[in-house]
Amino acid sequence: MKQQDLSNVILAPIVSEKSTLLTEQENKFVFKVKKNANKKNIKKAIEQMFDVKVEYVHVLNVKGKTKRFGRFIGSRSSWKKAYIKLEPGYNIDLAVA
Repeated sequence: MKQQDLSNVILAPIVSEKSTLLTEQENKFVFKVKKNANKKNIKKAIEQMFDVKVEYVHVLNVKGKTKRFGRFIGSRSSWKKAYIKLEPGYNIDLAVA
């Protein structure tokens, strides 16, 4: 995959209470990624963007919720997130990135 395509794989970091605890305790980071991204592409993109070594990647498909507004029924978009575990000694500073 081209370098430009790899930079488009990662959409945004997910900053929540759970992801912050994972970062502090287990050196894991959570990112929102494109729906067609696979583990190899995500690993390459993270290593290129942040200059770190990735130990492993777990990918999770998040199904969009069905929502109701009055008599109208719709649904939110489905999306994909990736849990990235870094090798010991590496860190990503999301405040700077």
